[in-house]
Amino acid sequence: MSAPKQSLPALILGAIGIVYGDIGTSVLYAIKEVFGHGHVPFTIENVYGILSMIFWTMTTIVSIKYVVLVLRADNEGEGGLVAMLALASRAVAGRPRLRGPLLAVGIFGTSLFYGDGVITPAISVLSAVEGLEVVSPALHHYVIPLTLAVLLALFAVQKRGTAGIGRFFGPITLTWFIVLAVLGVSQIVGHPEILKAVSPHYMLRFVWDNPGTSFVILGAVVLCVTGAEALYADLGHFGKRPIRVAWFAVAMPCLVLNYFGQGALLLGHPEAVKNPFYFMAPGWALMPLVLLATAATVIASQAMLTGAFSVTRQVIQLGYLPRLRIEHTSVHAVGQIYIPFVNWSLFVAIVLAVVMFRNSSNLASAYGIAVTADMLITTVLTFFVIRFAWKLPLALCIASTSVFFLIDLAFFASNMLKLPQGGWFTVMIGLMVFTLMTTWKEGRRLMGEAQRAEALDLRSFLDAVFVSPPARVQGTAVFLTAEPGLVPNALLHNLKHNKVLHEQNLFVTVRNHELPWIPMDRRVEIEPLGRHCWQLVVHYGFKNDVDLPAALEHARLRGCQLDRMTTSYFLSRDVVIPTLGSGMAHWREKLFAQMHHNASGAAAFLGLPNNAVVELGSKLEI
Repeated sequence: MSAPKQSLPALILGAIGIVYGDIGTSVLYAIKEVFGHGHVPFTIENVYGILSMIFWTMTTIVSIKYVVLVLRADNEGEGGLVAMLALASRAVAGRPRLRGPLLAVGIFGTSLFYGDGVITPAISVLSAVEGLEVVSPALHHYVIPLTLAVLLALFAVQKRGTAGIGRFFGPITLTWFIVLAVLGVSQIVGHPEILKAVSPHYMLRFVWDNPGTSFVILGAVVLCVTGAEALYADLGHFGKRPIRVAWFAVAMPCLVLNYFGQGALLLGHPEAVKNPFYFMAPGWALMPLVLLATAATVIASQAMLTGAFSVTRQVIQLGYLPRLRIEHTSVHAVGQIYIPFVNWSLFVAIVLAVVMFRNSSNLASAYGIAVTADMLITTVLTFFVIRFAWKLPLALCIASTSVFFLIDLAFFASNMLKLPQGGWFTVMIGLMVFTLMTTWKEGRRLMGEAQRAEALDLRSFLDAVFVSPPARVQGTAVFLTAEPGLVPNALLHNLKHNKVLHEQNLFVTVRNHELPWIPMDRRVEIEPLGRHCWQLVVHYGFKNDVDLPAALEHARLRGCQLDRMTTSYFLSRDVVIPTLGSGMAHWREKLFAQMHHNASGAAAFLGLPNNAVVELGSKLEI
């Protein structure tokens, strides 16, 4: 699906507000963390070396890897780790030994996204509010309460949607970038020699003189590129050109000027290392800067939240999470959704992170593992896409990804040193989500096997039923079935208890695919079964909105005259019974049974009208 048909300037402004909000707030803490833990002695040479390292990290990872290369690997116009995983999975579909581990790696990367989704709002908003300590040290005690208040307000408004305030995201973030550039230039004017740090010579000399220290501080340097994944994830919303123009024309120049401005400040005032970003501003501008920084971090957090809702829906439709209640917050933009469970689960985890870690420096110790792991996984998936989907020569595939793989691996290895200091927190969240995802996927597979083992062939069953047909009643019955060609349990229970058959009967299977979009002309397959019965398979991509009644309108073209007022939907509500023996470990079967019990009803997920749904229960052992 192509990007929205807006003008290029409007798309660029939107990309500035949504895509670059996270990376745009990294200036609040990146330089501070590099020098803040005593790993790097404060010398003029080291300031030049660190700035050079930051500049070339941004250039290599963001400009070259993501903006120039990864944006090319779109999945029918869509980007992000889920889209890349689906693309890679399809590319190796004929190689099951390769596909299984690849799916596991991709799903683990998606799981880590939620750990990143906890740390990003926490560190961004907290680092902005910490500017109050620069205004007056006496305000220190208000930092945590105000941070939690801002976060609570952010999460509380999610159910109302962002359509009303979203139009301000771009202008506010653009203002933020302009302020970053102005602050940087105001310091560079006093020490223009700092611009020499653009030369990679200073980075290479720093690494040569301090190899061990260079490896350790990669975990802090990578903070300057957190949010780079958003470039790829938001590809479908804005398109390649607006994202690229916004980066090279606005985001990167402003960020570079600000980082170099912080370096220029440190040359003249080494004591400003406590919080170089805020010390760049004159005293009269501190409070407005704190307010603007807070607004920018809220927007960055909003982008992360929106991404969490979108990724969750995609993962649900790929079959790795149970159905959750999804609310649409806009009648015009179908992509604007709100998932209450995800919203408040993230809020609880973020509050826990803020209270546990207390300040942005401590949170920085937990930050980076999830980000660098996802970067590494993206590089791995890219190799399989260009090798097996694009059919490029093996040597070219290795040459084009190996450099980025080694860079990502170095950053990831450095961040793993943070594991005891707080990195365990994001890894723990990722492992918990990964366990839920894999348990649900395996549980659904076991359910499918159990259902197929007990199911009857639909055609043979209908032939037997119509030998001595039951009473026919007016209207249309829609029976949901997991596999086409099998008798749904709901039909058996309806015949057993009600002893009637509707005038028209549709046996519907909903299938989700590793494609972002399935167009309406390929949405429905219809097969007549005779006697006013039809077998339908309805196809959805992982970014399509599911609306089964709308899809069934296509049955009219094949002689099935549906009337929504006289159509009933029969669903089987299975109760899963864990059993000892084959299958998953018993604790995982219990976990799956609980997840299945708490899953949102199929009726709401499929968009069925509440007054036309009949649920018939059955028990199923796995």
